[in-house]
Amino acid sequence: MNTITTTTMKYTPLNLGRWLIWTLFALILIVAPLIFTKGASLSVLCQMGTVMIFALSYNMLLGQGGMLSFGHAVYSGLGAFFAIHAMNLATNGSLPVPVTFIPLVGGVAGMFFGVLFGYVTTKKSGTTFSMITLGIVELVFACSLMFPGFFGGEGGISTNRVIGEPVMGISYGPQIQVYYLIAFWLFIAAIGMYAFTQTPLGRITNAVRDNPERVEFIGYNTQWVRYLTLILSAFFAGISGALSAINFEIVTAENVSAIRSGAVLLFTFIGGVGFFFGPMIGAVIGVFLTVLLSEFTKAWQLYLGAFFILIVMYAPGGIASVLMMNLRVVKAGKYKRVWPSLAAVCTAVLIGFLGIVIGIEMLYHLTLDSANGTTMKLFGFMVDTAALPGWLVVAILAAIGAIGFRLTKGSFQKTWSEVNTEIEESMRRATA
Repeated sequence: MNTITTTTMKYTPLNLGRWLIWTLFALILIVAPLIFTKGASLSVLCQMGTVMIFALSYNMLLGQGGMLSFGHAVYSGLGAFFAIHAMNLATNGSLPVPVTFIPLVGGVAGMFFGVLFGYVTTKKSGTTFSMITLGIVELVFACSLMFPGFFGGEGGISTNRVIGEPVMGISYGPQIQVYYLIAFWLFIAAIGMYAFTQTPLGRITNAVRDNPERVEFIGYNTQWVRYLTLILSAFFAGISGALSAINFEIVTAENVSAIRSGAVLLFTFIGGVGFFFGPMIGAVIGVFLTVLLSEFTKAWQLYLGAFFILIVMYAPGGIASVLMMNLRVVKAGKYKRVWPSLAAVCTAVLIGFLGIVIGIEMLYHLTLDSANGTTMKLFGFMVDTAALPGWLVVAILAAIGAIGFRLTKGSFQKTWSEVNTEIEESMRRATA
């Protein structure tokens, strides 16, 4: 008896939107140093690139798996230490590894310690997991001061990223070459971490985050899911640490500190843990607040903390959620109803914000720098921080902002709610 086998061929259409987004991302990475060419712009771009990888790796835990870690800097920091030792060995001729592939050394080191520490930390979840990670980072930080042979003590370990003869003119001496190295690894790492979200492990990690009991009921070991996710996250964190070591040519105990872990938590949450691109936005804002803003004001930590509180209160989904909600309204063609009230609210907020900033800067100067005189230059004007007129301006601007916000908030909330209700109704009818 003859058996006829029928083969059915299915055509899967090309996801053009996704290809366009990744192409645009690559073009931005290529063009960025050609646009920002002044001063230390390249150095800032390099820091943004390394922090982006770090934040994306952290979001694999927090956003994808619901694991709030206070010790993620352990993996990036130890990856940085191993990378910088590998660079020193390469300089001595003991290890034939080019600088281009040093990030892989950091990644493998981060993965190794993910295997080592992750088995312990992922035994528990929730608050217990967070507390164990906090203990791990404090333990590693203490060890960094106890073993100066490897960690270099308080001075850290330094290196020279220019190793051997240039290959095709690339020596990594010029900062522009370091930037493109970081951009290359950022693009590769971002693709890898996005691909993880589309894998069965990435999907089941989301399920463990949302309902671990049901996942266990269908036969999955939730501890192993968290464990494998942490190992992969540690690999990418190690890559970011190695790139940081190449960029700064020094690694210190601060790289494995709780401060570094807390910073990536803030940046990731500000950007938005519910969106893949959220940590990238958070990294850009975080580097701007900690690097660029610190050059202009001593109160940069105050602004960072206040900004984080505002995000938690008014946009718990992060900056990415705000962008996506506005994009949905634009796509529905209803933004013309929203923007007048939104512009009114933003204007009131900006006026009040200006008054608060002036007050903070005057107060900082009066309390910390008054030995050099009570007069300071602020927004191009000379202001006497001890005189009444300056404080009157602060009070007037803050009052106008507060009153304006109170008067415009209700109208904006009403319009925004009506528009989003209409959008949801139209989506519901389209689905039906």
